[in-house]
Amino acid sequence: MTQITLALTKGRILKETLPLLEAAGIVPAEDIFSSRKLVFDTNREGLRLLILRGSDVPTYVQFGAADIGVAGKDVLLEHQGDGYYEPLDLGIASCKLMTAVPVGAPTQTGRLRVATKYINVARQYYAEQGRQADLIKLYGAMELAPILDLAHEIVDIVDTGNTLKANGLVPRDEIADISSRLIVNKAAMKTKYADIQATVDALQAAVAKR
Repeated sequence: MTQITLALTKGRILKETLPLLEAAGIVPAEDIFSSRKLVFDTNREGLRLLILRGSDVPTYVQFGAADIGVAGKDVLLEHQGDGYYEPLDLGIASCKLMTAVPVGAPTQTGRLRVATKYINVARQYYAEQGRQADLIKLYGAMELAPILDLAHEIVDIVDTGNTLKANGLVPRDEIADISSRLIVNKAAMKTKYADIQATVDALQAAVAKR
């Protein structure tokens, strides 16, 4: 029997993915949120789920450790990997990738200092803008960087904007619309085509019904 491994992103995306999977006829064999396990069987024989950090999902799929994955578009843009297709926008966990600056901050005309965890995306964005930018890699609490003069602006995910507002920042320029995407390993798509395509089709139908 063909074994299909589906890698899911933990956190908010997982909470929004599980109802979609259920609508597509895929249910974990046990409660994911009350378990410390990272691998779960499902009601579909031969289909198992992996629960991963979002930034690891594209890597698992690219190298074939997982056949299919669910990851945010921000992660895919930053990963810049090949080895997988992106056949479906799941339309969940929607937000925007934006620059943000302190309230009332003047437009910087010289070289920028930018704090972000999206180094690849930011490098490409500022290059396209013709701006020189020194990029500072941070993994969290991005909003502190402009407040403490570590950076002039940040590049980060913006959902409601409340966190920015609470820290005296405002969103400025939109870089990309973000939502969660289904990705499929290119080699697996050939060797396990029927099973993978059936899963993709079921999820597509579930998305269409939302």
